[in-house]
Amino acid sequence: MIKKKYDTLIIGHVSIDEIIYDGEVTKMYGGAVVYSGYSAMAGGNKTGILTKTSEQISDMEGIFNVPRNDLYTVNSSKATSIRNNYLSADRERRICTALSVADPFKIEDVPKVDSEIYHLAGLIAGDYEGEIIKALSQRGKVAVDVQGFLRKNINGEMIFEDWEEKLEYLPYIHFLKTDAAEAEIMTGLKDRREAAKLLHRWGAMEIMITYNTEALVYDGSDYYMAPLKPRNLSGRTGRGDTCFSAYITERLKRGPAEAVLYAAALVSLKMETPGPFKGTRADVEKYINQFY
Repeated sequence: MIKKKYDTLIIGHVSIDEIIYDGEVTKMYGGAVVYSGYSAMAGGNKTGILTKTSEQISDMEGIFNVPRNDLYTVNSSKATSIRNNYLSADRERRICTALSVADPFKIEDVPKVDSEIYHLAGLIAGDYEGEIIKALSQRGKVAVDVQGFLRKNINGEMIFEDWEEKLEYLPYIHFLKTDAAEAEIMTGLKDRREAAKLLHRWGAMEIMITYNTEALVYDGSDYYMAPLKPRNLSGRTGRGDTCFSAYITERLKRGPAEAVLYAAALVSLKMETPGPFKGTRADVEKYINQFY
């Protein structure tokens, strides 16, 4: 039997998001796997999704834009649901509360497919069991959003703490994504360049650190940066997920400099509209020509 082939297989939980800003409450389906999936598809990449379903999520097919036979689901006793209460106009400060948490992914949940990238788009520490990173590194390039290993659920309160097993698992990670705060938690360094260099020294091959003004990439020899230029921030939620997915899939065919520019432009355009990015590569290229 011939295995299905993907550019990226994205593994993560859908989140039932409750977003509070300026006194208004909005409910929508979100989660890193959703934003990452739309971002990868926009670039024309063959994209597979592995997620968990429960009775709280009735229309899983309607959440994603991948073909039905590229969506793999495993049952969970409950869904992940997160409340995001934004406290500032730039939407950099927020209080996150875990209302419920889905069952973790195990290596046996992963479909027998061939994928260039296995993207762990996690939300909360505990989303993935034990040795899944090492096992997937034998199949392809592992991409990890470190949020899914640093953000811990302590009686509903979301607390960021260092990843205790980082030195064990970083050498198995090809693409690592953090934001500036997460990079400081992991390394103790405020300087994003120095933090990226240390994360590379610990084993990760390419590091992306996102910030509200730019995306920074370090590949062990050079730094690559591209500014974020959104004209408004109404679609701020999902920024890092969208940017990382755009970058790693673009890296399958282009160098770091071109890939980070593409990712920064795509996420800038995405940040102007709530929800996942529903534009095209042509839209991103037009944005680059207009603003970069």
